[in-house]
Amino acid sequence: MFKRAILCSAVAIGMSTTVALAQSEAGLQEYIQACASCHGLAGHGDGPLAEYMTVEVPDITQISISNNGEFPMYQVIGIIDGRTDVRAHGSSMPVWGNRYMTEIAPETGEHAAELLVRGRILALATHLEAIQE
Repeated sequence: MFKRAILCSAVAIGMSTTVALAQSEAGLQEYIQACASCHGLAGHGDGPLAEYMTVEVPDITQISISNNGEFPMYQVIGIIDGRTDVRAHGSSMPVWGNRYMTEIAPETGEHAAELLVRGRILALATHLEAIQE
């Protein structure tokens, strides 16, 4: 009985580690697709398009520092999904089109598309939280 409990615990820990790694990879891929061209691969505001911006591209590794050491997850999600305007982008985000809107996959149906989009947003926001300095 004891050995079985240990085995089940080990499997659960391994599965949660695998899920965490998959989420981390998904967040990194979202970041590369949607943010790195301006904010840079590490998030310091030095992406290849940063020099063409009319405003300085912020270092997004400093979000928590700017918020008394707390990562404002809900605010960040609001910026990603377009509910909160980012003046530097010239309009509400997402500036990358419908990647974070349910119109991205109409063939999957409204509910499945929304789950896909919410997963992408959460993966990206979680990645941004993980790169805070």
